[in-house]
Amino acid sequence: MKKLNKSVDEWRKELSPESFRVTREAGTERPFTGQYYDTSKQGTYSCICCDEPLFLSEDKFDSGCGWPSFSAPMEENNIEERSDTSHFMVRTEVVCKHCDAHLGHVFTDGPAPSGLRYCINSASLNFTEEAPDE
Repeated sequence: MKKLNKSVDEWRKELSPESFRVTREAGTERPFTGQYYDTSKQGTYSCICCDEPLFLSEDKFDSGCGWPSFSAPMEENNIEERSDTSHFMVRTEVVCKHCDAHLGHVFTDGPAPSGLRYCINSASLNFTEEAPDE
């Protein structure tokens, strides 16, 4: 997969101020404020910066943390995990492998079978609803 590289000015023009802050400056939206934290519709969550498919609604669960939470990525090779020692914590950051957008963090307190909780900012995602079966 070829990396998508754009200048800061290009990203700033393409993204809302909140999505820019979250994805390009590793920001975090306030809990319970993002548009997808309580979405229960069926579909695919993609990177807001490059439209890479990242998570499926079937892996989304209500963790009670105030951010969209997923037990697994759609494809392991669409995300990258990095060590994050900011804010006096040790966490694992999750970024889009295609464009390096900050998505959120992954924790080991999720449901079986993975035991993982991908805690993702709504501001880093686009949602495409699955068409109903006819």
